[in-house]
Amino acid sequence: MPVQTALPSPHLVAEAAVHILQRLEDDHEFPAFHKASLNYSDDWQCFTGFPVISKWKLEDDAPPLFVEAMRALALKAAVYALTEDEKAAEIAIAVPVDEMTHAMLAQSQLLHRIADCHAVSIIHQTDQEHTDYRHGDYTHQCYTAAWGEPPARYWLDHQQVEANRAHLAGLYASIGIGRSGREHTIAFAPAA
Repeated sequence: MPVQTALPSPHLVAEAAVHILQRLEDDHEFPAFHKASLNYSDDWQCFTGFPVISKWKLEDDAPPLFVEAMRALALKAAVYALTEDEKAAEIAIAVPVDEMTHAMLAQSQLLHRIADCHAVSIIHQTDQEHTDYRHGDYTHQCYTAAWGEPPARYWLDHQQVEANRAHLAGLYASIGIGRSGREHTIAFAPAA
């Protein structure tokens, strides 16, 4: 049976994350990465990620979500730097924040050049990620030690996310979209 890595103290993670984030943001290519991540909007039609935010609006919510996703990636990188364990570094992240990391990870060349330049390991693997963030959990403790209280609009508790997803699923089903966007019964007319 594999031994589970002990997670470092939230204060150690916070200190490392603040330094990691500063190095990444100070990189000369960071403005291009920021712009590219926010221009990913044409592909942001996720049914269960961003829409769990109350009155979600891409133009208003994307910039602050970018900040939160950078902080999340910095926390995960800090845990990895302190443990050298990818699984341990996959700490719980709130669903909307995780969704934004996907837009950022899509800018792979820029992100990896920046990270490699500063010897930072960006940790994210879908089959190992945890989106069951809860107020007061390990991630919350690390975040709070680094930057203060996370914005509740984006750092939604897992229970709230699940309730919002169930509500959305009912609305989607009412217009013929099933399994939260994984299938639909809409027959499109041929293009003229």
